[in-house]
Amino acid sequence: MTEIKIFSPATVANVSCGFDVLGFCLDGIGDEMIVRKTPEKGIKITKIKGYDLPNEATKNVAGVAALALIEDAQPDCGFEIEIYKNIKPGSGVGSSSASASGSVFAINELLGRPYSKTQLTYFAMKGEALASGSEHADNIAPGIFGGFTLVKSTVPLEVVELPTPNDLFAVIIHPQIEIKTSEARAILPKDIPLKNAITQWANMGSLVHALHISDYQMIKRSLIDVVVEPYRSRLIPHYNEVKLAAFNKGALGCGISGSGPSIFTLCQGQIQAEQVELAMREVYSQTDIAFNTYSCKINTTGIKILATDS
Repeated sequence: MTEIKIFSPATVANVSCGFDVLGFCLDGIGDEMIVRKTPEKGIKITKIKGYDLPNEATKNVAGVAALALIEDAQPDCGFEIEIYKNIKPGSGVGSSSASASGSVFAINELLGRPYSKTQLTYFAMKGEALASGSEHADNIAPGIFGGFTLVKSTVPLEVVELPTPNDLFAVIIHPQIEIKTSEARAILPKDIPLKNAITQWANMGSLVHALHISDYQMIKRSLIDVVVEPYRSRLIPHYNEVKLAAFNKGALGCGISGSGPSIFTLCQGQIQAEQVELAMREVYSQTDIAFNTYSCKINTTGIKILATDS
């Protein structure tokens, strides 16, 4: 195989009670990338469509992740990367992680899969650090593994795959405003009350259990964030109205996707997801803020191969 085309999906990180450790993979929205072998060693980004991002490998998350992989692999070839960017940077659904994950996944395929999914996550984290300022995997892991993932630790890196209930759908609304990750982190308190910590890890534990037994009502009772949401929600206009509208139409949970501004909901079944999406749209339709929405089943496979060329 000398060339591969892939779909690298958007992801939701934090998932309310799982700040910096929990994430899940979306379907239907993501970047497409073409990666090909070249005789000349190194990494070159030859094309970027969709958004204005740096072509220099050391300044692009896809390039940095790819460089980390080939530094370890030492292949007798180089790679060219084309990025067709469909996830808006700063949208809160893993734009940078999709690029980083996609580049290392594709190169691994072209090299005959010498690396595990955990190792690919490690390389992709190097690229993610360029965008966010720190190495974290809550967006990277679900894109590579698919479904729900829990980052048990980053040093050493350990990713736990969680089951996905068959009838679980996600709805995303993306208000067209900018929230910098650095700003969203700066607003968080350095210390939290013990009472809130106990509530948060109880919700996290019960959510993991609910995913294992497909208990939708327990999922609903667990998707509560008492640590981060009270602060970050202030950065998102009409957040509380969107959340109320979603719950009024039966959403299991509603929270901030990553550091925002996107808002996610989880729903049981497609009909409920469609109703929730309409209700969320109605809130922003009454404002002057541009937005878009989409709904999908949870993507349990992660990055997908679209085409190969030998």
